[in-house]
Amino acid sequence: MVTVGFVVEGASEKRLVESELFRKWLREDCNLEVIDPVVDAAGSGNMCSRNIGVFVKNLRTEANPDKVVVLADLDPETCAPCVQERKKIIGSRDIDLVAIAKKAMESWFLADTKAMRRWLDDDTFCEADPETLIGMPWDRLKELGRKMGRGPGTKGSFSRKFVRRHGFDVRRAARHAQCPSARYFVERLCALGSGSV
Repeated sequence: MVTVGFVVEGASEKRLVESELFRKWLREDCNLEVIDPVVDAAGSGNMCSRNIGVFVKNLRTEANPDKVVVLADLDPETCAPCVQERKKIIGSRDIDLVAIAKKAMESWFLADTKAMRRWLDDDTFCEADPETLIGMPWDRLKELGRKMGRGPGTKGSFSRKFVRRHGFDVRRAARHAQCPSARYFVERLCALGSGSV
């Protein structure tokens, strides 16, 4: 079993990596064992600077994983206009995989139709283009929540509920035809565990 440590951009990514469903999938299907702590960089500003090197170094020192994965949002309005530029900003020193959620990881939430239908209590819901929405996916989630007569709350509380109560599964998001960044994340994690990355 290959051990893997994560440096993530924020609360949504942290909730995903800490979830038992995610960890079980990595163990059983990808030969990866997530080790703690999951390092939360607490915002894109910390992922857009030399701070990422400090986070990775501390993770390697504290937990000594075989592999390190960085999961960040694209944040095109505030950080980088494209995935390649975002990866360049993050860098690759001592990092085995950098995965970028297009626009933001909340687009992956929108792409998991089954979990969204549970949250909205709407069996007809389907987000056609979760990664190319006008505006940010978090704004879309807030809009959908308001239509239900309640908001989603904070990103941290929403992601916790969405993962635990509504069963968000990144593999379902990866199967959405218009969510290639989730598909990349899923495929590259499995390749990392098999030693082909």
